[in-house]
Amino acid sequence: MSQISTSIGKILDAVPHLRRGPGGVVGVVKDGECIGLRAWGYADLDQCIPMTTKTIFPICSISKQMVCLAMVSLLKNPTAAMTARNEETNKQFDQELKRLLPNLDVSELKLADLYNMQSGIRDYWAMTTLWGARPDGQFSLLHDADEALKRIKSFHFKPGTEYSYSNVNFHVLGRILENVSGMSLAQLLAERLFIPAGMTTASLNPNTYGLPLPIVGYEGTEKTGYFAATNRIEWAGDAGIAASLEDMVAYEKYLDRSLSESESFYTESSQAQKFRDGKAAAYGYGLARFEIAGKQAIGHGGALRGFKHERLQIPSERLSVVVMHNYETPPNVPAEYVVKQMVGFKEPEHPDLVADGEWKGDYLDPDTQLCISVKDGDREKPNTLGISYGPGTGEEAVTLTSEHEAASDSMKLKLEGDTLHVQRLNENRTLKASRLPPLTEDDLASTVSSDYTGTYHCDESESTFNVTGDHGTLYGSFDGFLGKGPVWLMRRIGKDIFLLGNPRGLDSTPPGDWTVVFSRKDGEKVEGCTVGCWLARNVAYVKK
Repeated sequence: MSQISTSIGKILDAVPHLRRGPGGVVGVVKDGECIGLRAWGYADLDQCIPMTTKTIFPICSISKQMVCLAMVSLLKNPTAAMTARNEETNKQFDQELKRLLPNLDVSELKLADLYNMQSGIRDYWAMTTLWGARPDGQFSLLHDADEALKRIKSFHFKPGTEYSYSNVNFHVLGRILENVSGMSLAQLLAERLFIPAGMTTASLNPNTYGLPLPIVGYEGTEKTGYFAATNRIEWAGDAGIAASLEDMVAYEKYLDRSLSESESFYTESSQAQKFRDGKAAAYGYGLARFEIAGKQAIGHGGALRGFKHERLQIPSERLSVVVMHNYETPPNVPAEYVVKQMVGFKEPEHPDLVADGEWKGDYLDPDTQLCISVKDGDREKPNTLGISYGPGTGEEAVTLTSEHEAASDSMKLKLEGDTLHVQRLNENRTLKASRLPPLTEDDLASTVSSDYTGTYHCDESESTFNVTGDHGTLYGSFDGFLGKGPVWLMRRIGKDIFLLGNPRGLDSTPPGDWTVVFSRKDGEKVEGCTVGCWLARNVAYVKK
């Protein structure tokens, strides 16, 4: 302990420089004790208010694991209202699940599919784009949440068979806990977690427009400059908790104590989960499982426009790290840096390979109807590639393991001619995507815009897709119960295949590129299309 304590200051001094921005905090817990805290920069740049370890952040999706702890608590210690019904707690939860999703066949949906991200329900924050939301628009728990749930009428995969991140899972879970327990989610979290853990300033704060002062979240970069982010959504269950670094350190100490108790809530919720086919799942109870520095880790990130956070725990080392930023640069790098420095990890050497042009291009997976784009990777690492498939505008990095194979912790790729095989290890899915022939400038210029322009409608989601443009340039916008959305740029990548850019959404991380695949009747007139992203696949529209 003494050796780590004397070096931790030097380790933490490096953290602000790894991913620079307006302000942030980092805390480290080892063997149940806090051994280091750092705060740097500003909570509010305009008012010159310094960041401190007491500054309260919206911790965003880190809330999910806390909601699961409240759920396990209710299963073990039901409220008086639950006991009075004289029914098993699980049965009460299942009945409420059916009531909250009135237009969805939930016969094969289990409660565990929600908190393990295996429900197959499309993410409602992604779907808000198709419902006409603007990035800085409002989303009300009172007025909009139920409307969103009414429009959930199908799955994009069979429950229990795959993993796909979906915030609606935890929104529904939070509602179930409230309605069954007879207590508000805020009360449940305070009584069953915040008070026992000593999180003295933590609370449920669903309204992102009214964040606890003085914190301000920032969009932008050092090159573009930083500007205050606008958030006007309400969320609870999938996010909504606000806490300081000192609260989070108290939480980590509480979890460390809990792991030594075989009957604790966290001992149960931190166990690895499985898919229906028996394969191990990398996500469960609001916790992701991954490897850092050769050690098994569990944790979760959190994001809202203007904020990015990471908390992770290495149970074998009794080591936890929390990093929170009031800017949008992901903090996983600094969090992992702390772990690697503390355990003395050295990066492994990779084969001396260089990615050539054979890999690069756009591929279409016929099942998901999603595009997979392969690009150059890190310029300083010529043996890497950048893969665009998941949410957001960033890329997933993979490292070449042979001339035609590449891998990361979560993905394996194999290139066979014009076929790209992709094993999404954490998702329990294998993609078999075909290369789209590259388009020339003449191909793009000769695009017949009138083939595609018009109005398309999806009855299931009650969404209208408007395609406009001329001279080969197309634009798309969506109308729905949330209003008339902004116009987004569309880019042709293949025959009747386009990408619709969605770099900003109500939530963070945004959907990124939606793949739009148009279909023709008898190979001639366009009659419809599918619109999809990793968070919400295969949404079918018919041309009017």
